[in-house]
Amino acid sequence: MITVLGASGFIGSHLVKRLDALGSDYQAIGRNDALPAGPLGQVVYCIGLTADFRSRPFDTVEAHVCKLLAVLRDCRFDSLLYLSSTRLYTGADSTDEETAIRVAPVEPSDLYNASKVMGESLVLNCGRPAYVVRISNVYGDDFESDNFLPSIIRDAIVAQKIVLQTSADSAKDYISIDDVVNNLIAIAKSGKERIYNLASGVNVSNNELAGALRDVTGCTVEFAPQAPSVTFPSIKIERLRAEFDFKPSHVISDIPHLVDLCRRDADSSHDQS
Repeated sequence: MITVLGASGFIGSHLVKRLDALGSDYQAIGRNDALPAGPLGQVVYCIGLTADFRSRPFDTVEAHVCKLLAVLRDCRFDSLLYLSSTRLYTGADSTDEETAIRVAPVEPSDLYNASKVMGESLVLNCGRPAYVVRISNVYGDDFESDNFLPSIIRDAIVAQKIVLQTSADSAKDYISIDDVVNNLIAIAKSGKERIYNLASGVNVSNNELAGALRDVTGCTVEFAPQAPSVTFPSIKIERLRAEFDFKPSHVISDIPHLVDLCRRDADSSHDQS
């Protein structure tokens, strides 16, 4: 059995849908639900915060560390897979899974990284079968989110205009929600390593994204004056490729589908209002 903790979140809810479609034995536990008393089987810990972590520091640490501690200390499980982030590689010498991670406590943005590192450290040193998967920027049907990609897709459709606050050459790694849930299930069931990167392995620039959205929606594109260049390191995924023959989707190829999903979502919301 697989137990999904954080089953109401974006990744958790899609993981539950995939397990249901596969006919797998699972249980779905929401972020605020009481932890079950019985055996949990293979746990996938999806509880976390993303875009709003800066305004919710206590909730961030509660999600990434405190709830995790309770599970590791008090629950019965066969294994646990902790969802972390490739954001941890910012400032690191490499994106290899074994590289040393650096955090600066005085930096507000590093609260997220520090809490994820603490969660990883608990997982990897708890003396139980527990593992880590570091996930890059996930995209899919998450169009109410304030994350970067859903926001600009929404603006391209609704406002017919994108104004980007980072430069055209800014770039990061994007991975589809389908690739994420498929690999989480595979790792939870048969993963051999203690840490995995789950990413596409290819950085995509703002200019590429904006061009693809302009081609599909006809929107105009602007970059804010003196927009900073923000480029994240390219993520190594050789470990995942070697063990699971992973062949990731590419976000640019998926832009037409994402635009279609967003339009359907907007039409559905309009019909219900």
